[in-house]
Amino acid sequence: MANKLQGEGSPYLKQHEHNPVHWFPWGDEALRKAKEENKLIIVSIGYSACHWCHVMERESFENDAIAETMNKFFVSIKVDREERPDIDQIYMIAVQLMTNSGGWPLNCICLPDGRPIYGGTYFKPHDWQQVLLQIAQMWEEKPEVAIDYAERLTQGIQQAEKLPIQDIPEQFKLEDILQVVEPWKEQFDPKDGGYTRAPKFPLPNNWIFFLKYGFLNHDQEVLNHVHFTLEKMANGGIYDQIGGGFARYSVDGKWHVPHFEKMLYDNGQLLSLYSEAYQQRPNILYKNVVEETIEWAKREMLNPNGGFYSALDADSEGVEGKFYTFEYDEFDVLEDDAELARNFFKLKKSGNWTEEQINIPFVNSDDLSMISEAGYSDEEWQEHLKDIKSKLLLYRSKRIRPGLDHKQLTTWNALFLKGLVDAYRTFNNQEFLDLAIGIANFIEDKCCQNGRLLHQPSDHNRTIYGFLDDYAFTIEAYISLYEATFDEVWINKAKSYSDTAISLFYDEKIGTFYYSSSEAEVLIARKSEIMDNVIPASSSTIVRDLYKLGLLFDNSRYTEIADRVFANVFPHIKSYGSAYSNWAIQLLDLHFGVWEIAITGDDGLKWREELDKYYIPNKITLGGTNSKLPLLEHKDGAVLKAYLCQDKTCSLPQPSIANIIELINNKQG
Repeated sequence: MANKLQGEGSPYLKQHEHNPVHWFPWGDEALRKAKEENKLIIVSIGYSACHWCHVMERESFENDAIAETMNKFFVSIKVDREERPDIDQIYMIAVQLMTNSGGWPLNCICLPDGRPIYGGTYFKPHDWQQVLLQIAQMWEEKPEVAIDYAERLTQGIQQAEKLPIQDIPEQFKLEDILQVVEPWKEQFDPKDGGYTRAPKFPLPNNWIFFLKYGFLNHDQEVLNHVHFTLEKMANGGIYDQIGGGFARYSVDGKWHVPHFEKMLYDNGQLLSLYSEAYQQRPNILYKNVVEETIEWAKREMLNPNGGFYSALDADSEGVEGKFYTFEYDEFDVLEDDAELARNFFKLKKSGNWTEEQINIPFVNSDDLSMISEAGYSDEEWQEHLKDIKSKLLLYRSKRIRPGLDHKQLTTWNALFLKGLVDAYRTFNNQEFLDLAIGIANFIEDKCCQNGRLLHQPSDHNRTIYGFLDDYAFTIEAYISLYEATFDEVWINKAKSYSDTAISLFYDEKIGTFYYSSSEAEVLIARKSEIMDNVIPASSSTIVRDLYKLGLLFDNSRYTEIADRVFANVFPHIKSYGSAYSNWAIQLLDLHFGVWEIAITGDDGLKWREELDKYYIPNKITLGGTNSKLPLLEHKDGAVLKAYLCQDKTCSLPQPSIANIIELINNKQG
């Protein structure tokens, strides 16, 4: 018989609807039952593409004996972390405080009021059963011990990441930036790129920071490491060499063996990173990555409503990576090209993934002499490689596919929208812009209600209103869409959502943005999201949004809020640069300044296209005629002109983009 998850829309929750565990979704029914029956709560959190979530389900939640224990002593609640990130945030902090580590599956045992008393990630079946029995016995015999621990732990959760009010510095110095960069650089891996660690995550925002910093501070060593890292990732097994798109991370230190799940949020950010890197140092590999990743997303992740799905599972047929790996002989489908392709993608008869004796296609850029030896020029090989990949993709498409998480999250769609816009501005491909506008229309049509953003489209179960990241990344995406098109619909929507975000999430007294709205369900704590992770923090993103909108609308209120929040975080940035990379990008802007480039006159988009041939990492672009934006007001006229502005001062009108670039170069010295 199906449990209480049977009516849910989340693929992760539906995966558990036939478990013998009497699962509930998070909601009043489960929480009321726990209080009425004085039962402890199990909050079990995961997501559909999570490999170890599947393993624990098979081993424990489908085990009748374990299910009997859970049903007898506990009220068990399943949570999709992507659907309710606010709940995940609180219990993740709890587990990190208890164990100094975290991850998914996340399993927390709580008092009937939701306060946690015990937690961890993956448990082996015997261990999980023992934990359940021991804690059930403690609750029956010594409930005061559990209550005392819950009180102390909840205090820790509420205090975590609370920052004191700091004075706002008058200016930020280069020394402030170097104090962030120098210890951070020591983590660089000179052999395999990225950082010297395993597993290896792409962390796109980290490399966007280093790209901007290296360029602005003329640090060639850092720039070289960024490009070295991007080439290693693009050539590695973490990138789907056959079908495009990146997996979430590699389990090894060489970018070779991925954890095969593909997430929309990673790929959206990586589009931005590779597009920006191409602007700074053109490389055909980056262009291929961008084009192939967009093709993958369009082919496998796009809903007819214009929005994109969330994720593809790591597993197919119960085996991790089975859809993406190859036996040596399978390349025979390429006929005359088989041997060359096997060498190019490093296939071995015994398998290049030695633990599984199977092959993960990857490329070694130091060993490309085989291409010239085979008689191909670089251009000829690029075309022929497309044909090889096309044949392998067709062959692979006949396999049983990994599971698709068909949730459509506002946050992740906004990240992908921004990636598409960045790709459009670098490669001037109209299709990329069309897809981006399709996402924006999806957000407006399906993820907006009475001027408020939703976290995902409503279904028959519930409406989940937007969290701070839904607002922050949508605002960021709409600003970028305006800069690409000069269509003021998008910048005005960005401003409107910013006003709503300030009213719902900002606390003036302590100078911080909360992650959940002041109107949201009351949980055991209301948290801020300060530290940047695989996705930049919602707080750092909304602060960067407000700085930009403060410039575009000459709105001192936006700038004052951004200054206040940034000042509180600033002392922490140098402690761990990787976890504050988006804040560090803002630090670059505050030190080096931001160029506001205003283009006026008919056909201004042609000049915007010309401008985007140059890498200017600290610019805001605006343009159009009859505009109400302060920098464009009273600058009408059919003749194309461009103005370079900074610190409330604008240049004389310039007759070409070349003149603007010359002005920037002269001012930068």
